Amino acid sequence: MKHVMDYVEMKIPAKPEYVGVIRLTISGIASTMGYTYEEIEDIKIAVSEACTNAVQHAYPDGEAGEVIVGFGIYENKLETMVADSGKSFNFLQKKSELGPYTESSTVDQLSEGGLGLYLIETLMDEVRVLNTSGVTVFMVKYLGGERENHDKTISDRETI
Repeated sequence: MKHVMDYVEMKIPAKPEYVGVIRLTISGIASTMGYTYEEIEDIKIAVSEACTNAVQHAYPDGEAGEVIVGFGIYENKLETMVADSGKSFNFLQKKSELGPYTESSTVDQLSEGGLGLYLIETLMDEVRVLNTSGVTVFMVKYLGGERENHDKTISDRETI
């Protein structure tokens, strides 16, 4: 197991105008690590989707909140965490409601509202969702296409 070389954490208000700040930050970090242009774009889309989900769904009715984004920088991979402390949801139930999808599914076949989860799972090498207090999405992208457990999303849900 490789040790974390560096860790960067940001806390932003749960407002749409700050998602761009995260996109710029992840672009700089991924570029420094040596990812290709296409890989950087994939990471930016996935992380933006996770941040947008937190901004749009975690704090209903204009409730103020924050989104914490952490970047674990390893020699061979980038781990990204997007966490909110707002309203949780049952990931497995939501995923089953959206219906099955595969890499061969077209955008037209996706259920409305399921595009973000689909993009995150498709663009990242590993995805893990925790629904304990708020929602936390962990995403991993390996350098040079090194993949482990691709297409495997894990959801841990603690029942209260």
